[in-house]
Amino acid sequence: MKGPITRRRFIRIAGIAAGVSLAPATLRLGSAEAAPLLHRWSGVALGAEAQLQIYHPDAAAAAALIERSLAEIKRLENIFSLYDETSALRRLNRDGVLAAPPQELVYLLTECATLSRATGGVFDATVQPLWDLYFRHFAREDANPAGPPADAIGAAVALVGHDGVRVSAGEIRLARPGMAITLNGIAQGYITDRVAELLRANGVGHTLVEIDETRALDNHPSGRPWTVGLKDPRDQDRILEILPLDNQAIGTSGGYGTQFDAAGRFNHIFDPATGACADRYLSVTVMTPTATHADALSTALSLLPLERAKAVLGELGVAAAWFVMRDGEIVVRRG
Repeated sequence: MKGPITRRRFIRIAGIAAGVSLAPATLRLGSAEAAPLLHRWSGVALGAEAQLQIYHPDAAAAAALIERSLAEIKRLENIFSLYDETSALRRLNRDGVLAAPPQELVYLLTECATLSRATGGVFDATVQPLWDLYFRHFAREDANPAGPPADAIGAAVALVGHDGVRVSAGEIRLARPGMAITLNGIAQGYITDRVAELLRANGVGHTLVEIDETRALDNHPSGRPWTVGLKDPRDQDRILEILPLDNQAIGTSGGYGTQFDAAGRFNHIFDPATGACADRYLSVTVMTPTATHADALSTALSLLPLERAKAVLGELGVAAAWFVMRDGEIVVRRG
C-alpha cells in the first residue's frame, strides 16, 4: 500500500475507551465556562472520537445515563458494523438477504432511500462495491496511481443503486448478486440522534452529544449557544470559523477523511453514477435538526454544484451549509 488510509467513518467494533481525552475529528468545541452540573465523558465509539456533555443536577444519575448511552451505542454498532461478522449489515451483505431484520436497519435503509430521492441519487448507501474496488486497487504494491481501470469501475457502478434494495419489516433483500451496503455516511449521525433521544426522554437538556457528528439538546447551560469550530481541511489545527449550535445538529464531510492514495486524488466519497471520487470542495458542513440528516447530507452535498445544493437544502428544511472551496474560500448556503 502506497499510503496510509484514514477512514473518518470507519464503522467497526472498536470498543469504548472511557476516560480518554480526545478532540473531535472535524469539529472542535469552543472554550466553555465552568459548569459544575455538566458531566463529561470522552472516548472512542464506532472507531471515532466521541464525547458526551450531560447537564444534570445529580452526578450519580448522570453517570448512569452515560452508561446507558454507551450501551445503546454498542447495541446499534452491533447492527450497523461492516466488520463484525455477526452484525445484521454484514450478514445482509454476505447473503444478499436478511430475514427478520432489526427495526433500526429497516428504518435507516428506508431513510437512505428517501435521501437518495431527495438528492437526485447522489446519496446512495449501496456504494460499498466502489469502496471495495478502490481499497483493493490501492492495497497492491504495484497499484496504478491513475486508479482502477475504467471497466472495473463500470462493473462496480452496475452494482450500485437503491432501486436494488428491497426493504420490508420481514425481510431486506439485495436484487443483484455482488451488491453491498455501507451505512458509513449516515449511521453515526443516526446513533448520535438515538443517544440524544434517550437523554431527552430522561429529562435531560442543555447537553451535547458528539459521535463524530454533533447534536445539541438546547443551548449551553450558561445560556449561550454551544460552539463548534469549522476546521481547515488543509490544516486540522486551524479553525476557519466558529459556528453557534442551539438545539441543532451539525456534520462535516470531506475527501480528506479517507484517502486511498498517498497523493490524495482518490477518496471515500463516491459519485454513484460514475464511480468517480468527490473533488468539488475541500469539505462540506451541514446544520440541520437531526444528526442523521447532517451526516448524510454533508456527504451528498459534497457531490453537488452549489445551486443544486441550495435547492436540496430548501427541500429538506436544512438550516445552513458551509462549503469550503478548493481555494479555501467559505461559501454559505441557507435553506
